[in-house]
Amino acid sequence: MLAATGTTVATSGCIRQIRSAVNRDGIDPLSLTITTLPADGDRESIQLTRRVRDALETVGIDASIELLSTEEFLRTVLINHDFDVYVGWYHDWTEPEFLYETLHSTYADEPGWQNPFGVTDLALDNLLEAQLRANGDERREAVAETLEAFTTQQPFVPVCAPEEYRLVRTDRFGGWGEFHPGTRLGYLGLEPEDDETDRIRAVHTDPRPSWNLNPLSVEYRNRGLFTDLLYDSLAVGPVPGTDDTDGTTAENGDEDGGESRYRPWLAESWEWDGNEDESGGTLTVQLREDCQFHDGEPITASDVAFTYRFLEDTTLGADGVSAPSPRHRGHVAPVVADEIDADGDRLEIPIEASEPVAERALTVPILPAHVWQERSRPANVTGVQIADGTTDAVVVDNVPAIGSGPFEFAERNEREHVTFQRYADHFTLRDDVDLPAPSVAEFRVQIDPRSTSAIEIISGGDADVTTDPIESYVVDDTIDLAAESEGVELLESPARTFYHVGFNHRRAPFGNPHFRRIVARLLDESWLVADVFDGHARPVTTPVAEAWVPEELAWDGDDPAVPFLGDDGEIDVEAAREAFETAGFSYDANGRLRVRR
Repeated sequence: MLAATGTTVATSGCIRQIRSAVNRDGIDPLSLTITTLPADGDRESIQLTRRVRDALETVGIDASIELLSTEEFLRTVLINHDFDVYVGWYHDWTEPEFLYETLHSTYADEPGWQNPFGVTDLALDNLLEAQLRANGDERREAVAETLEAFTTQQPFVPVCAPEEYRLVRTDRFGGWGEFHPGTRLGYLGLEPEDDETDRIRAVHTDPRPSWNLNPLSVEYRNRGLFTDLLYDSLAVGPVPGTDDTDGTTAENGDEDGGESRYRPWLAESWEWDGNEDESGGTLTVQLREDCQFHDGEPITASDVAFTYRFLEDTTLGADGVSAPSPRHRGHVAPVVADEIDADGDRLEIPIEASEPVAERALTVPILPAHVWQERSRPANVTGVQIADGTTDAVVVDNVPAIGSGPFEFAERNEREHVTFQRYADHFTLRDDVDLPAPSVAEFRVQIDPRSTSAIEIISGGDADVTTDPIESYVVDDTIDLAAESEGVELLESPARTFYHVGFNHRRAPFGNPHFRRIVARLLDESWLVADVFDGHARPVTTPVAEAWVPEELAWDGDDPAVPFLGDDGEIDVEAAREAFETAGFSYDANGRLRVRR
């Protein structure tokens, strides 16, 4: 009996030992996938991705590339969060407010551009919240502290901001470049050279606007230029580095005593009343009188209040689980939507943020409640399983689009063109309104997939403007073409996009800041600008406009926070290996980086 008992005990101990050995996660060679766009979707993205892959493989990391169409890329990264690393762009990034929704833990599981990386860091959250509430010099200090934390942690790696070039015909229109051509104002107030010129003929390299005109669909929008022409916002925002004077500055200034950065649009005016404890305040907005949507229905303060509630939760509370819009979410985050007081053409909008951040909330598209109310129901596609919280609002193609903007939908032919016509009742056409207005009866957008062929269409006289920026590799040739051609001009505009390397913090080892910092040091931004962008970009160290970057974090020939581990694009492999090992990683006998997944 004792012998049998001893055997049982020995066997039990052996089982525990086996379990202890088997139930341990292995430390294996790291293999990752970089998700990006193909050359016909974005030549710079795939070129940059190849350089990132080469850098990773140089230091013993097995990296493969996954190419997806633009809408699949955005759906994979922003909605499904199904990626290891991605390379792509970020649009409309110049003001620091966008950092809140981009990096705050609150948004780690939401779809859209709000924190697609899955960053969860309480210390960073505190800095982002302080930045949201601060004014004046305190705000600049709060932004500087946030950027210092950003450069330390490298939640994603900003690479460069490409210069924007567009080819235009000046023999048909004057006024090009008065406003940034990446915004609605860039196509309003143009001056036809003769009475017979009554159509803007644009050529666009992205076919998605001919499929979908939904201002909430994140996988079908980049900057939302065309939906901004279809939908009015209460205010329009300036672009740093351009002459944004339009004669309609808001009377209220920022905390430094300067003018507001935003200009009234559908709103005739607004006033800011800050709380005594500086925790926020109230925007009192006066709408322009007698404005209508494209279907003739009047625009009221109730439509504006509905818009803020709807962007906050596209189910309108029906399911008990909030389903925010994947676009514009950050703009409305400080708005206390349920407490908006709407009466006729006047609203009082409570805001839990400082005045500069509050005004950003005025730039969202105003949606007609009578159209979008029914889109709060759950999406239903026969034979397809739809994720919980997905409403019709985010999947409908919204064709024809009914907004109140200066142009309205006319017709489309998918992959060929989409055509808009002037909205005759738009408020900018009134005699007593001094704002850029639609000066043509029609705006036709021809779809052509490549910059080279788009340039040929312009130079041949068959189109007036390339609405997408020209790809870097043909900029030099286009400069020569414009110099040698009559009636053609190349517009250069401030960058409104930056390229970056994004990490999925939900997966190991990408949640490790030491790993991300070393990867950042494998990229020589100045070399990448020359090699991938033909010199038509500037390296960036932080994801905000230069005016906000503290001197100690600014580009000075290298990134001061994560300097390149090498020289002139060549990585110092031994230094890189040492950096990984110092950070707690190890290599196997074959020189492959090992991590615990």
